[in-house]
Amino acid sequence: MNAKVKTWLIHSSLFAVTFVTTTLAGAEWTAGKSIFSAEKHVWFNQHYTWDDFASGFPYAICFLAILTAHEFGHYFVARYYRVRVTLPYYIPLPPGFMLGTMGALIRLKSPVRSTKENFDIGIAGPLAGFVVALGFLWYGYTHLPPPEYIFQFHPEYEKYGLEYAKYVYQPDLMPNGVVDVTIGRNLILLFFERFVGDAARVPNIHELIHYPFLFAGYLSLVFTCLNLLPIGQLDGGHVLYGLVGFRTHRIIASGFFIAFVFYAGLGFVNPYLPANDLLLYIPFFVGFLFFCLRGLRLPPRETLLAALAIFTLQYGLTYWMPVLHGYTGWLLFVFILGTFVGVHHPHAEIEEPLNTGRLVLGWVAMVIFILCFTPDPINMVQVVKAAP
Repeated sequence: MNAKVKTWLIHSSLFAVTFVTTTLAGAEWTAGKSIFSAEKHVWFNQHYTWDDFASGFPYAICFLAILTAHEFGHYFVARYYRVRVTLPYYIPLPPGFMLGTMGALIRLKSPVRSTKENFDIGIAGPLAGFVVALGFLWYGYTHLPPPEYIFQFHPEYEKYGLEYAKYVYQPDLMPNGVVDVTIGRNLILLFFERFVGDAARVPNIHELIHYPFLFAGYLSLVFTCLNLLPIGQLDGGHVLYGLVGFRTHRIIASGFFIAFVFYAGLGFVNPYLPANDLLLYIPFFVGFLFFCLRGLRLPPRETLLAALAIFTLQYGLTYWMPVLHGYTGWLLFVFILGTFVGVHHPHAEIEEPLNTGRLVLGWVAMVIFILCFTPDPINMVQVVKAAP
């Protein structure tokens, strides 16, 4: 087997496996069809059928189409500049692990020499993915099913009629053990809800997961936002570097990263936890912050002082305002950024100012970042009731 055939086999196999895992995830999220059994000591659902699996196709096709557009945006621009680049490596996640995939990545196998090339390759992916995501969202919001559609997933809602939302989300009425999943709204979603979708059919934030085009499109906006963070060598970092240069990028990226760390961990360790838990959580969390902040490349002592300062401010704010909280779902991404990606952008071999068209496009990308930003993308709360 020659090297080219082997390479194609690796990429196609990863895509095929990711399609399967994403379809399984789509069936579980949007249709409530899990391949795992709810019975004790039984791993797999013996009643899981092909139709159950196929119910995840709309989500998988939509999500992977947007992801593929994003990666090939990078790929084709890199090829245009004759930068050696791999095809996308799709990253599958086993069933039961959230979204079915951790995304995809391409590897640049030769250096990107100039600021312009760096900018063009970096911005092409999120712009391509964003356009395709808008297309799926437009289709989803202009082809909404009737409101009764939700009753096939929640037949218990039917007794309340179409005004079920006024009643079923009360904690006292929800069954014990049920997981209530809510979706955060960003500005793009608000636009589609108010100006594109039929108001009588627009799903509420508790049920949007059952609408595969909307859910996959929304998740793609969240991933677009993460990619456009103006930090390190993320796509947004490349864009910011082209817009403002090395020194200003270093200042903005550092400030943005610190703010991101602060928000993600806000309320995670707070004064209202039991004292025994605090004795364990405080040193663990400060150590976690220390490892994340190493991405700033400060001396160890200054890094530790920064970690202590962030924790002290978080702890103090939650003491005075207990309702304050960030989104702990960002903590893993913060750790990846600080530990593996880094916060600062390396110097380009050829520093050159961008032309007017690229400057405009760069600031458009920053606006897209704001439009896609959601402070708390997905919240899952399990209803636990005390025994009578």
